[in-house]
Amino acid sequence: MAHPESAEYDYDVVISGASLAGSAAAILLARRGVRVALLERRSDAEAYKALCTHSLQACAYPVLDELGLVPALEKAGAVRNEARWYTRWGWIEPRAAAAGPELPYGYNIRRSVLDPLIRSHAAETPGVELLLGHQVTGLVREGGRTSGVRASTPEGEREIRARLVVGADGKDSAVAKFAGVPTRQYENTRFGYLAHFRDLPLRDGISHTWFLEPDMAYAFVNDDGVTVLAVLPDKKRLPAFRDDLEGSFLDFVHALPEAPPVDSAERITKITGTVNYPLHSRKPTAPGVALIGDAALTGDPLWGVGCGWALQSAKWLAEAVASAATGQGDLDSSLGRYARGHRRRLRGHQYLAADFAKARPFNPMERLLFSAAARDESLARHMHLFGSRLIGPLRFLNPVALAKASAVNIRHRRAAASATAAHSHRES
Repeated sequence: MAHPESAEYDYDVVISGASLAGSAAAILLARRGVRVALLERRSDAEAYKALCTHSLQACAYPVLDELGLVPALEKAGAVRNEARWYTRWGWIEPRAAAAGPELPYGYNIRRSVLDPLIRSHAAETPGVELLLGHQVTGLVREGGRTSGVRASTPEGEREIRARLVVGADGKDSAVAKFAGVPTRQYENTRFGYLAHFRDLPLRDGISHTWFLEPDMAYAFVNDDGVTVLAVLPDKKRLPAFRDDLEGSFLDFVHALPEAPPVDSAERITKITGTVNYPLHSRKPTAPGVALIGDAALTGDPLWGVGCGWALQSAKWLAEAVASAATGQGDLDSSLGRYARGHRRRLRGHQYLAADFAKARPFNPMERLLFSAAARDESLARHMHLFGSRLIGPLRFLNPVALAKASAVNIRHRRAAASATAAHSHRES
């Protein structure tokens, strides 16, 4: 349904939430000629999200580049997120091919640096008005569709009218609730705690992830010499953690293969976390409403996908609706295009993440690919592309990759059998 120009609209788009998704969407929409009100419930322009993996995966690099943030991130000390992953078959260590291009990368940077940086970038973008201390308390509804928001502000209640309301307000999205968008939840049978350490040495100075089946852990190297160290155990271990959080956290870390030497590092934050973090998904649109970032879909924290998907979904929305948001097109069909693209790109990833959130050991397909990736450089690179969300599940599990993984493992077993036979012959 097309909606012509009307003086009744205060803005073309109002966005609730001025964190990664909301700020990115505001910038990208405004550059396309959209008048944007960017609402942030907190009054402090330096506010940031504390509980986060602090990782921008390689899938987000094109968005960061389009936003013009790459030089600022590198100046702020963002670390390119190279990583190695522990499995029971050994370490998967993705490296560029000898004659090939460097591996795609994103950045690790603390949200205390990233959030104010992107928010200030949005505030400086012509066409964006950043409204701090504005919390959405309801939606304006007309003719079965949303046409604005009601907000609590430092000056009192205010109504802000717009063609499109965007919920960039996190997993507990008020916009989604007020719009009546149902939530589908998937149980996460792991819990998680993290802390920040300064001067924590890691092999090769790069990030580490441990697949312990079913427990998980990661150490992500960040800016200013700070490493985010997180443990994600099976909920069966929760009673022990609750009895002694500090002791249980450190014991878990000490037991990791090639354990980071936490005792010699400086811990600069408390151990914080969550014992219940279900994955959820929502239909990303309703009449006059779009959801981006965690408001539309949350992934399991162990994969570190949230920041990247927040930026990507902001870009997908801006590309789909910018023209219609200014009254130059059919907004409903544009929202439909965004919703279809969002589902096509992320539904498969979410399905696999929700399945793995059951805190189970690797299934046969995962055993095949992870074991082969620990033994073969090209499959390690293939794993890197999937872990960075640059390819989807269908490409990750394509017949060529599965055949190669099978061949790698067959060669490995034959070599191991030959070595055992040779050893037995020498001893006899």
